[in-house]
Amino acid sequence: MGMTMIKIFDTTLRDGEQSPGVNLNQLEKLEIARQLERLRVDRIEAGFPASSKGDFEAVKAIAQTIKNSSVIGLSRAVQSDIEAAWEALRVAEEPCLHLFLATSPIHMKYKLKMTPEQVIETSVNMVKYAKKKFPFIEWSAEDASRSDLDFLARIIEKVIEAGANVINLPDTVGYTTPEEYGKMFRYIREHVPNIDQVALSCHCHDDLGMAVANSLAAIENGVTQVEGTINGIGERAGNAALEEVVIALKIRSDFYPYETNLKLDELKRTSDLVAKLTGMVVQPNKAVIGRNAYAHESGIHQDGVLKNAQTYEIITPELVGVHSNNLVLGKHSGRHAFKEKVVELGFTLSEEKLNQAFGQFKQLTDHKKEVTDEDLFTILMEIQTNANTVQKYQLEMIQVQYGSANIPTATVSVKTPEDKIVQTACTGNGSVEALYKTIAALITEETNLLDYQISSIGGGKDALAEAYVQVKVNGEIMNGRGTASDVLEASAHAYINAVNKYLIKQSSVVKEPTAIK
Repeated sequence: MGMTMIKIFDTTLRDGEQSPGVNLNQLEKLEIARQLERLRVDRIEAGFPASSKGDFEAVKAIAQTIKNSSVIGLSRAVQSDIEAAWEALRVAEEPCLHLFLATSPIHMKYKLKMTPEQVIETSVNMVKYAKKKFPFIEWSAEDASRSDLDFLARIIEKVIEAGANVINLPDTVGYTTPEEYGKMFRYIREHVPNIDQVALSCHCHDDLGMAVANSLAAIENGVTQVEGTINGIGERAGNAALEEVVIALKIRSDFYPYETNLKLDELKRTSDLVAKLTGMVVQPNKAVIGRNAYAHESGIHQDGVLKNAQTYEIITPELVGVHSNNLVLGKHSGRHAFKEKVVELGFTLSEEKLNQAFGQFKQLTDHKKEVTDEDLFTILMEIQTNANTVQKYQLEMIQVQYGSANIPTATVSVKTPEDKIVQTACTGNGSVEALYKTIAALITEETNLLDYQISSIGGGKDALAEAYVQVKVNGEIMNGRGTASDVLEASAHAYINAVNKYLIKQSSVVKEPTAIK
């Protein structure tokens, strides 16, 4: 008996980006989409085209770029949403639409203010309308896990007749249990006469920590597509972590007779890219891709692993793309070797950006004797995703004076979006506070620091510093990141990056999305 193929539907760029403070620009979204294509994801949900000009343009750019994965856009059951999605996706190899409408009693009564019959009529009409444009339509019953099963069966039968290709039954609020979720899919398979004409899909949220378990339960009950995000990011407690689902299927293939198309050794790189660009750091003990997943600190564990790795290590680091020896280049490495390494790491840079990256690499070798894959990956990612579409703030100079007997003082010089150089100095209780008070004094936008994290890239005393901040800019929460050889310089770049992301977003926003699953 052959293995059943499970398609992977990645919604990192749509549902994942709804995480508070996550605001990806078009270049960042494109870079993630390219990596998802390298990972061999079957379907990439690129965004919600009707929500804003920025999202529309990003979905369109991804649809033009990605060739080996299907690109999907989200749409409410509204004609204008469908039209916006078509305009963004018509350039794709296979334009795909993800259409949704709520089916639970609480959503129909209080949010939609529609009767069950009106929900069926609207769903059918919008699927028929969309089918005139899109060859592939996925229809989702928002809050399916809290819906009446008989009503769910009725509406599914009707939307299949209208032309839907995939039926997605999400656990929108992360409420259900594996047993309940599996039972729902069994009921639908047994009570919808035309269910064999479509594929079934699951979409689980992690509010009760059961998203991955629920997804596996759905697979056991006839689902052939799993939706989720890299690192499990998403609104509230997030979505099912795709890397956990696919590795569970791989490692426990004795129990789960299923397989996926994913190139598993791209998982860690994909995870790292998403973590860096979203600012949502992966916790060390995260299953499958956390840095502690392969660290055996216990003496007994270490002894067992040295004698036979399988005593405690059920997943080899190499399976997900973790390599212990990643020393790549040094001070005397030339441009040709650098360019080859760029290609090996999966980046495609223009000549201008390649020159910028090589220049930054050479600067780094002045401070760091050995440059690793991780260092180079960070440099290349920063350059590849740097958006020059709007005028932004640029850090010109920082100087921080600190002593245990003195008041910390920071002097900062910044180039404004109007190309003016401004400079001032402020004091604080510590070096970072003094630095951030000074930057805030130079910036026109009203800012308030909500969170600050600092870490190192790799190990050693000469490791690059990486700073992440969450800043409220004119009332809107933005994430920022910065890297540098110096901790304070990285911190300054992160703060300014958050403000610049706000400026980029403001240049593209038309309206805010509403009623998104």
